[in-house]
Order: sequence, then structure tokens, then C-alpha cells
Amino acid sequence: MQENSHINDNGIVISEESFFQGVKDCIPTLLGYLSIGFAAGVIGKTSGLSIAEITLMSLLVYAGSAQFIIAGMVTTNASAAAIIFTVFFVNLRHLLLSAALSPYFRHLTPLKNMIIGSLLTDETFGVAINQAANKKLISERWMHGLNIAAYINWIVATIAGAFLGEWITNPQKLGLDFALPAMFIGLLVLMMVSRAKIFVDVCVAIIAVVIVIGVTLVSSASVGVIVATIIAAIIGMVVEKWK
Repeated sequence: MQENSHINDNGIVISEESFFQGVKDCIPTLLGYLSIGFAAGVIGKTSGLSIAEITLMSLLVYAGSAQFIIAGMVTTNASAAAIIFTVFFVNLRHLLLSAALSPYFRHLTPLKNMIIGSLLTDETFGVAINQAANKKLISERWMHGLNIAAYINWIVATIAGAFLGEWITNPQKLGLDFALPAMFIGLLVLMMVSRAKIFVDVCVAIIAVVIVIGVTLVSSASVGVIVATIIAAIIGMVVEKWK
């Protein structure tokens, strides 16, 4: 049996990793959250959003890519319906992230699962899936520590960016608009190195890029990302099973 775990009354192995261990394991991603959150706050401010609106967006939306999109669409005077519709499709990937982690929390009530899922991000998912791969278990308390540390850090970073955004009139000149893609590229590289399956990962990444480009030619970019994620993930799984 895994260390720091026990079997509950239903025969399910439960991990006992602590809340503070989750906070500790979140630390490597916090620098990325600070830079991306700061950039999101600056771009939100330069797009005309108030500090209160940026803060509420971080509290309620809590999604870097969505917040960048909202800021951009506000600048172009897009309708509320268009913003909601676009953000909905961009964030559909969270269904895939939650589904991938759901087997580790089947012993929890639906409410507890909703709390964990509501604070799940691409970055915390990456940390959690590595935890699952290494230890085969994910503790509820550990997951809360991971999620809450990231959540608080994101809010603080976006508020700081919103305040300082008053003195930054051209965030693109500083490359802040590229902060989000840069962080995702960094996370991808780190995950590929830790898995030590470079050939498979590179092939899947290339396939995903080709699919995104192809689908984007006939549909929206957000649909392309979703289709590429599903197809590339299936191909990667089949290749690993076949090998």
C-alpha cells in the first residue's frame, strides 16, 4: 500500500497527503501565475476595465486565457452574449481536465467534487496529474492546498497588474500579451522532460498543432483546440498502449 494512505469502509485507497504539502507542491507554478496574472491585470486595465471589475473577474472567472479574451473583446466593444459564448467554448477544455482527475475523487460527495473542480486550472491539473502518475493517489486535502494556493496567488497578481496597469499604456510592447502562451510552452516542456517519452510527446504535439490549424481554417480557434485535444490525446494513448 502507498505511504500516507488508508483504505476506507468501501475498500477505496485514500491518500493522506496534507493541505500544506499541496501548497508546497504548488510553489513551482506560482512564478508563472504571478507573471501571467500580472499581465492579465495590466491588459484588463488598458482595455478599460476597472480594478473592481478585474478583481471580480479573477474571483469568479478565474481563467487566464478567458480573462485575456474578455479584455480583448471588451476593447472591440463585443456584446455580452458574444463574450459569454466565446469564453464558454474556450473553457470547455476544463471538462476534459476534470474528467481525467475524477477517478481519484470518486469516493467524495458531488459537492466536494464541485469545489475541487471549480478551482482546477491547467497548471494545477498538470501538477495533480504528475502526482497521480508518481504516487497513484491524490489526497483531497492535498488538492485543496494546491488549488487554493494557486487561486490566491492569481488574484493577488491580477490586482497588482490592475494597479500598475495605469502606468503601462502599451502592454504589447513589453510582450505581456505573450505571457500566457509562454507559460503553457514552459509547462509542456517540463512535463515532456519529466515523462521521459520525448518521441511520443513530440509526435502528439505536432499532430495537435496540425489539427488546430486544419480545424481553424473551417471553424473557430477554440473549436480547433478542443478537437485537437481530444484527437491528439486518443492518439497518444493508443501509441503508448501499443508500445
